[in-house]
Amino acid sequence: MKPFTYERAKTPAEAAAIVAGRPGAKFIAGGTNLLDLMKLEIETPTHLVDVQDLKLDRIEATREGGLRIGANVTNTALASDDRVRRDYAVLTKAIVAGASGQLRNKASTAGNILQRTRCPYFYDPNQPCNKRKPGSGCAAIGGYSRQLAVIGSSDACIATFPGDMAVALRVLDATVETVNPQGGTRSISMADFHRLPGNTPQFDNTLQRGELLTSVTLPKPIGGQHFYNKVRDRASYAYALVSVAAVIQPDGTGRVAVGGVAHKPWRVEAAEAAMPQGSRAVATRLMAGAKPTADNAFKVPLVERTLGAVMHDAGMKRTAA
Repeated sequence: MKPFTYERAKTPAEAAAIVAGRPGAKFIAGGTNLLDLMKLEIETPTHLVDVQDLKLDRIEATREGGLRIGANVTNTALASDDRVRRDYAVLTKAIVAGASGQLRNKASTAGNILQRTRCPYFYDPNQPCNKRKPGSGCAAIGGYSRQLAVIGSSDACIATFPGDMAVALRVLDATVETVNPQGGTRSISMADFHRLPGNTPQFDNTLQRGELLTSVTLPKPIGGQHFYNKVRDRASYAYALVSVAAVIQPDGTGRVAVGGVAHKPWRVEAAEAAMPQGSRAVATRLMAGAKPTADNAFKVPLVERTLGAVMHDAGMKRTAA
């Protein structure tokens, strides 16, 4: 790990201003992803700004009937909150599926959303990676790609977003709230927060330099049955090959988002109109345009089968008639 300096910010705006004004500075909270990357010298910040003392660790009701989740709320606290378990159960299920209890005790809401890909070529400094070093190439293209993207990828990158929580937040239509170095705030929908790689895969999301994620807001509860099914190579502490977050209403309508298949949580609202027709109809629309490799072509039918299992558990038919 390379040397760095450290300080604790007193307010969100101060933290944003420090990072914006100091090249090589980064925010740190739980550090469960950043510190690993620093040890490998994939991330090499020269200055860390600790945001753990900014009182961003609360879950509060909003005027609109939803919840505002502070950026520093731990995964454990969020998953176990009675309001989340009752009204946003897909979020609790996704968090519990995501990591070990020890990690959930430390990992923060913002850090989970901001975590970087686990593509093995990104983690190997000896391999070319456009996400790690723009313009160097993508060793994953033509390499071993079992875990990687099948849709929304580009000629520059086929990495996937590794998280579970963000997939549930996407299906819940959550909103990310931020503060900039001038103290101004903005709201970004989860649909727009994470980016597809395009020609600039080094940018994971739409945050600007120095912009600090302060909270995530959930709209009022939408009811229905909540599911999070995660298919992985082993039963615990593994990233999704495919995951499905779904909220299904009594009339057979619903929402679906998929993890493990793209550079961002994957949701196509137009596909959800086919929910009453069954999983095959939904998956066909959801995965239209998929470009899998020989290693990960199994993910496309796996999306349909995983969604089929969810719909079966909800009392719906698995496939189109």
